[in-house]
Amino acid sequence: MKTSIKKKVVSKKPVGHSSPVDGVFESYPRPVKAKLLALRRLILDTAKATQGVGPLEEALKWGQPSYLTTESKSGSTVRIDQVKAEAGQYAVYFHCQTNLVETFRELYPELNYSGNRAILLDAADKLPEAALRHCVGLALTYHLGKRRMK
Repeated sequence: MKTSIKKKVVSKKPVGHSSPVDGVFESYPRPVKAKLLALRRLILDTAKATQGVGPLEEALKWGQPSYLTTESKSGSTVRIDQVKAEAGQYAVYFHCQTNLVETFRELYPELNYSGNRAILLDAADKLPEAALRHCVGLALTYHLGKRRMK
């Protein structure tokens, strides 16, 4: 089964060339790249399995692979990237003006966080898939929850 994803092209390239997002993935060191690609798959699979999200748009925001609910407008953007200051670390970034990371902290105190904007991960550790699927699902449906409260 193929995952529905749109790639936002920042600059037009001839057919046969990779997108700018693919180029960013190619630039990561091998262990971090493998984890980020697994995280990308987790985000896409979570979107597909979560009611109300619809297809995601994959784009570059601040030079980071980003996943947007452009069609459904159901959620907040999720970004992923290596942590430049810490070799072997990578992160899932969320909009800092939401209460998402605060909620994640309550649900998953065992995860590592950076302020109110990111879940920090180490390439040497196993991906905490269940927790990340839940967190990503909450982010991709963030606006749906707000709409229900109105």
